Amino acid sequence: MKHKRTSARRTGRRGSRTIIRPVRSAAPLPAVNHPEPYVSVIIPAMNEERTILGVIAGARGVHPRCEVIVVVNGSADRTADIARSAGADVIVYEQPLGHDVGRSVGASAAKGEILLFTDGDLVIPAPQLRPFVKAVGGGADIALNDYSGPVRSSIPHPVVLSKHVLNLLLGRSDLKGCSLTAVPHAISRRALDMLGTPLLSRPPLAHARAVLDGLQVTAVRGVPVGRMNAVRRKSGGSDPLKEVILLDHLEAVALLLERRGQRAGFSDGTRRREMVK
Repeated sequence: MKHKRTSARRTGRRGSRTIIRPVRSAAPLPAVNHPEPYVSVIIPAMNEERTILGVIAGARGVHPRCEVIVVVNGSADRTADIARSAGADVIVYEQPLGHDVGRSVGASAAKGEILLFTDGDLVIPAPQLRPFVKAVGGGADIALNDYSGPVRSSIPHPVVLSKHVLNLLLGRSDLKGCSLTAVPHAISRRALDMLGTPLLSRPPLAHARAVLDGLQVTAVRGVPVGRMNAVRRKSGGSDPLKEVILLDHLEAVALLLERRGQRAGFSDGTRRREMVK
């Protein structure tokens, strides 16, 4: 008696089987800081109760041995309480500290070998933050956001222009407008020891010092913080923050001239100044 052939045998196809495998859920990120952190994430924040939980969540995913430090200053909302509930170390100042001072405060408390800086209003997923940690772990001293600001306008913003000019004078035109002014960025413990924590609150000056002192500075990944930042109202139509940043750039140029001479190390070309009387 002949066996009846199945359609699967006639067509040369094997009968299909459905294999059900259990779905393995991702391990939840710890809601506490690691006791021996390798990476310290510093987050200055003022009135950021709507975003701080997302910011901390992104920070937690940068490394298994991570600590998150939130510097809450001048807040009138629940930013500090929410950050504590997420397991962050929270440093509170009742009054605003001023532009970027929170970076210095957070760095003073950091225990990690790598310091990653971001802001309380920028919800950035961990995959976009890890390249900065990886770059410093691989030997860089400073890993910058590869973001030069809006450069296509006919009249560049003075801050954008000043960052480009400073890098040109430093002999680092390859960095374009990349700077410690923009987060996220990461620095090594070596860079922190050389620059000192107070200088971190003056990013253009710290940027110039890092290059002049021979630290390895590199632009790593572009994070479009210009589109992510909320537009803040300016008092009286003026932007006092712009003036602060521009003055910091002028001091950075002054440091450069002090170190490299009045022509910042550039040659005088074919000029014969001795002929002028």
